[in-house]
Amino acid sequence: MHIDETQLKSFMLDSGLVSKKEVEDASKEAKEKNTTISKILVTKGALTTDDIRRMQAYILGIPFVDLKNQRLDFTVLSLIPEPIARNHNIVAFRKSDESLEVAMLDTEDLTAIDFVKKKVRLKILPRLTDDESMKWALLSYQKSLKAEFGDIIQKEAGAMRAISDKPDGEDVAPGDLKKLAEDIPVVRIVDTLLKHAIIQDASDIHIEPEEAQVLVRYRIDGILHDAMVLPKNTASGITARIKVLSNLKLDEKRVPQDGRFKIDMNGEKVSFRVSTLPIYYGEKTVMRLLRENASGFTLEGLGFHGSGLADIHKALKYTTGMILTTGPTGSGKTTTLYTMIDILNTPDVNISTIEDPIEYQMKRINQTQVRPEIGFTFANGLRTLVRQDPDIIMVGEIRDNETAALSINASLTGHLVLSTLHTNSAAGAIPRLLDMKVEPFLLVSTLDIVIAQRLIRKLGEKKEKYFLNKEEIDSLGSVVSLDRMLDLLKKEGLIEKNAKWDKIPFYKPKPGPDGGDGYQSRIGIHEVLKVTEPIRELIMKGATAKAIEEQAKSEGMMTMIEDGIFKSVQGVTTIEEVLRVISE
Repeated sequence: MHIDETQLKSFMLDSGLVSKKEVEDASKEAKEKNTTISKILVTKGALTTDDIRRMQAYILGIPFVDLKNQRLDFTVLSLIPEPIARNHNIVAFRKSDESLEVAMLDTEDLTAIDFVKKKVRLKILPRLTDDESMKWALLSYQKSLKAEFGDIIQKEAGAMRAISDKPDGEDVAPGDLKKLAEDIPVVRIVDTLLKHAIIQDASDIHIEPEEAQVLVRYRIDGILHDAMVLPKNTASGITARIKVLSNLKLDEKRVPQDGRFKIDMNGEKVSFRVSTLPIYYGEKTVMRLLRENASGFTLEGLGFHGSGLADIHKALKYTTGMILTTGPTGSGKTTTLYTMIDILNTPDVNISTIEDPIEYQMKRINQTQVRPEIGFTFANGLRTLVRQDPDIIMVGEIRDNETAALSINASLTGHLVLSTLHTNSAAGAIPRLLDMKVEPFLLVSTLDIVIAQRLIRKLGEKKEKYFLNKEEIDSLGSVVSLDRMLDLLKKEGLIEKNAKWDKIPFYKPKPGPDGGDGYQSRIGIHEVLKVTEPIRELIMKGATAKAIEEQAKSEGMMTMIEDGIFKSVQGVTTIEEVLRVISE
């Protein structure tokens, strides 16, 4: 199945899609960078990934299929579980008595083919397809599932109406709540809501009782979307069911409650952190989804690059000191910490964490959950951790003076400490720690790196190129220094040395036929502040966060908004999305 590079090069020249000079230049560059000609040509924009796939299909003699705008049979599509289809880019689109045709982006993915073969017990016929076809097939998957779930919810809501002879909006007696929570219609509706959220890759579920209905909303890629509307009489049953799952008090409706439960869907373990809050029309329930077996993150994949990435990798090699990530709730701080922990997780070190909550479970890591209700706080847990012979300690969050002091002391006594802090910028972490009564001389002895971050939505495959006009350039100049930004872009090799703003391409989302907004998934924008000698001197002098930030910028630090503009030039996101997130 492997294609020889010489064979592909010959076919490229015969196809006429690229010139001989482009192929020769790419061949030379590929040798220098130890990569393939096809990757170089795709990077330069001479060919698309789909062009390469079509060539490969022709050379290998594998049929190429175009699935765009085709109506796919859900019974065939569902033969491959949706998470497998999405992770391996493989979809079933045609079935006979003896064989199953599957469309793939990589026909050499033998693991995926073998999985499907074992599941369906049919002969598998691989077919190559393009990115747009795969996107359409996965979208068809979601549409079919959404339609199926919608039918279930409407059907079961109707069944609930038949069960309850109480009028909409009237509370169910406390004695009946447990029985109601176990009714099959309620169980099916809640299961459907949870599964739907997992498939949509939602981070939060909001269940909000209103005067005449129950509104369900999902937070997807950081934005809340209306998911469905349920009859008012489902409110008590849904809340009761979620309380049963998370071991909360069923008859307590006057005060907020917090709990947690876990489900396993298609081999993926998902933990739900539950919060209930009394509101005017009943109890609002919010659930945060935490994928416990999430792994495989890299710092590059999270959006780090350039000197900031190099500084983090260097700091992770230290055996003592402190690395902090900062930002508001939901900005990806914990994921960044776990990614760094994953890099550090080798057999020769002992890693211990104290967290609230434990978001991802990691092998070979000693993870401890904070329990404030029994007096087991970050500070108490940290005192115990340092007696457990750790090499590396992760503190979920520095919330108070005691935890700050203990974290600093732990890094002074031969440990590498990683933690988070709630500040708006990297430089802002320093005065925040000083406010927590950390002595400046201790801070300069321990603090190595401070990362500030936000999450921005990424553009989908379809995007529209455009160039800034004078008014838009002036508007951009009001939020970043245009000359400094140009220098940063040139330094990272993203634009030509003589490039001007009106000739630099930017991108806008191109909404698809499904009504989506043109964005798909999220990535981080960051600023990585390395605590250098000049910054240590500023800390000892009691300098402001602004003065520290200016010094870091003069040493090459890219601020979050500058990193956002950098990713906009890359075509990863839009200027509007960066400004939306930074202004929040």
